[in-house]
Amino acid sequence: MTDRARLLPLVQAMSSARVAVAGDVMLDIYVAGTVERISPEAPIPVLRVERETAMPGGAGNVARNVAALGAAVRLTAAVGADDAARRLDDLIAAEARMTATLVADPTRKTAIKTRYVGGNQQMLRTDRETVGPLSADARKRLIAGVKTALADCAVLVLSDYGKGALADGVAAELIAAAKQMKRTVIVDPKGRDWSPYAGADVVKPNRRELALASGAEIAGNDTVVAAARTLIARQGLGAVLATLGPDGMILVRADGKHKHFRAEAREVFDVSGAGDTAVAVLAVLLATGAALADAVLIANVAAGIVVGKAGAAVVAGDELAHALHRQDLKDAEAKVLTLGQALARVRAWRGAKFKVGFTNGCFDLLHPGHVSLLAQARAACDKLIVGLNSDASVTRLKGAGRPVQPEAARSAVLASLAAVDAVVVFAEDTPLTLIEAIRPDLLVKGADYAKDKVVGGALVEQWGGKVLLAEIAPGHSTSATIAKLAR
Repeated sequence: MTDRARLLPLVQAMSSARVAVAGDVMLDIYVAGTVERISPEAPIPVLRVERETAMPGGAGNVARNVAALGAAVRLTAAVGADDAARRLDDLIAAEARMTATLVADPTRKTAIKTRYVGGNQQMLRTDRETVGPLSADARKRLIAGVKTALADCAVLVLSDYGKGALADGVAAELIAAAKQMKRTVIVDPKGRDWSPYAGADVVKPNRRELALASGAEIAGNDTVVAAARTLIARQGLGAVLATLGPDGMILVRADGKHKHFRAEAREVFDVSGAGDTAVAVLAVLLATGAALADAVLIANVAAGIVVGKAGAAVVAGDELAHALHRQDLKDAEAKVLTLGQALARVRAWRGAKFKVGFTNGCFDLLHPGHVSLLAQARAACDKLIVGLNSDASVTRLKGAGRPVQPEAARSAVLASLAAVDAVVVFAEDTPLTLIEAIRPDLLVKGADYAKDKVVGGALVEQWGGKVLLAEIAPGHSTSATIAKLAR
């Protein structure tokens, strides 16, 4: 479980980022409508067209995602000398915080991908494109444009769709230029040969791309890690971030360490563009100075949002912030455990050599005194379990009218605190049975208790644990608060 509230300042800082994007750009066209019948001419559906939309695709979609996050982005890409290029230029000009250098190459045509969508189902895609290296003049102008963009951008994203903008040594030259300027380089790769990406800081393949480049069968997380390590060693990469669809993401670093980020999507509507979103979020956060693991975690959340949208959609910063808040609530719910669940978690913690602490109480109306006690308890151990009196137990101890808040509300509030790692409700008047089962290394109560009066204290010391009497923050009392409200 992760306290994701700490990530919110990273999201809020995204507007300060400046990112350069280079690679294959295309015009994405969506022709949408409804299908109500089969054609009498052939066994095919008839799409009654209702609307048509267009947007920058490929590297253009990465740039759109960067801009949607509130960051500034400079796109450099090659297009043809045609109407599609002019349409792309107009679309990009309409995007806030996004500027572009579109290098016209008369030897090629601008790539156009047209998708026909009936209802929620994509029925057909047509591609019109030139695949091959740029002309010598276009190649020179594209490299010069990227170098200009790098003058005030902290991160370079190379979005390779295999159409040719980054072929013929262009990718390698851009990486070398970026590294000389001490810029971070992220690559969204294509193809079997990753040698053009040598020295990149992060390469982000999907499952198929990883298998193709490594020559290995990807059948599980272990094979993902092994394939990534092979490519890191072969090309001198800083890290590989493998995006695995419903299986989430796996980050593998050059030092061999890896981490699995589980998929965040609650409902998958359209997976197109999810990789572009992940790359964009990663780039923006690294441009602000965020740690790689934190940037990947947030990128994973963003990918989970965008697959719930239609088409090559984007994710805004406020959507990310909302998702992180929502996940905090979900994580808080996951901290409220049965005794059996708590014991399983304690076994795992002890296997990791964590010191387990325990405290208990009614925590009816949480106040600063409670927060202070919990903070002191957590500072003295690695993991803190809170035993919470059930409603019936509180009534027996405090009298009629108590608790003010039911145990579900009290446990949710406690679990939302970063200092608390688990909450277990108990029905007895004292937590002795709970303490005997958990066998904490540390037992914490307020200093208003005498040490010999702490329930379970003697037992904890008997098995080698310690009893801590936490300082009491003066002027705070649930009973006093309730009395004041009753006046």
